Amino acid sequence: MILKVYTCLLLLFLVNSMWTRTVRQVYDDLDPDHWSHYTSECPRECFCPPSFPNALYCDNKGLKEIPAIPARIWYLYLQNNLIETLSEKPFVNATHLRWINLNKNKITNSGIESGALSKLKRLLYLFLEDNELEEVPAPLPVGLEQLRLARNKISRIPEGVFSSLENLTLLDLHQNSLLDSALQSDTFQGLNNLMQLNIAKNSLKKMPLSIPANTLQLFLDNNSIEVIPENYFSAIPKVTFLRLNYNKLSDDGIPPNGFNVSSILDLQLSHNQLTKIPPINAHLEHLHLDHNKIKSVNGTQICPVSIALEEDYGYYGNIPRLRYLRLDGNEIQPPIPLDVMICFRLLQAVVI
Repeated sequence: MILKVYTCLLLLFLVNSMWTRTVRQVYDDLDPDHWSHYTSECPRECFCPPSFPNALYCDNKGLKEIPAIPARIWYLYLQNNLIETLSEKPFVNATHLRWINLNKNKITNSGIESGALSKLKRLLYLFLEDNELEEVPAPLPVGLEQLRLARNKISRIPEGVFSSLENLTLLDLHQNSLLDSALQSDTFQGLNNLMQLNIAKNSLKKMPLSIPANTLQLFLDNNSIEVIPENYFSAIPKVTFLRLNYNKLSDDGIPPNGFNVSSILDLQLSHNQLTKIPPINAHLEHLHLDHNKIKSVNGTQICPVSIALEEDYGYYGNIPRLRYLRLDGNEIQPPIPLDVMICFRLLQAVVI
């Protein structure tokens, strides 16, 4: 019995020693003088983690105003508060800010002081989702790489607001109030390095004009788009992921080779009004056509290459690369025709 007690005490001592050593290491990494300085300048409403001195956590604090931000801060977390205004004063010393999360506040355009954002010269990531913005705020920091404005009330994009944001790679405007009239031919001018554009869950009836040429991912789900213009994707030759789920596309709204585009690897057309599978390219790998009005599948008709030629070239030719095909929610009765399997030899999953 005594031996067991000594063993437990020894284990407790060792665990306590290890924990103490770990905690000490965190504090020892910081100069004591610096640590006391960090503590004294940390806003009382916020948390300044000793192991992450460049971050300031002010989230979920019921704040109505932004506190003064210390000069050392790179990462600022202000989400889930009641902040209504965004002025220049709290950021006077915060010249090194790289990341600001202001999601889920009550910020309006009138509450943003002119120049408050554009003076943050080193800012790379700006999160303003779930606020009360009615237009894209301007001017913006020229070095931005990501701008997230989802779930606001944005119906207007000021002219030239993106013209100097050549470093922006991601623009998220989904679930706002954008109409076709808000997207002019020069709206996205200047976004030369944009890779992802999300305009899902808006009120668009047409494909947006002048998408940046380097765009890889284009998300247009949950709009009311009816027509794909002829040669639309020739202007965005690198587009790889295309989502048009929950729109109003019919067979007549898609030109003969509208989606026969070699760059597209993932095409999503779920919840539309198609009665047949549109022509696709041999490079396509994922095709989502569930919940349309398709009644049958003919492998010979939809195969992007001749099945006879495919037999000749075998796996060394330009055989279709389709790996995933989703057709559930249509009027198709199983089984899948044999010629579909002969054409798409790389198919790994078919949902019907």
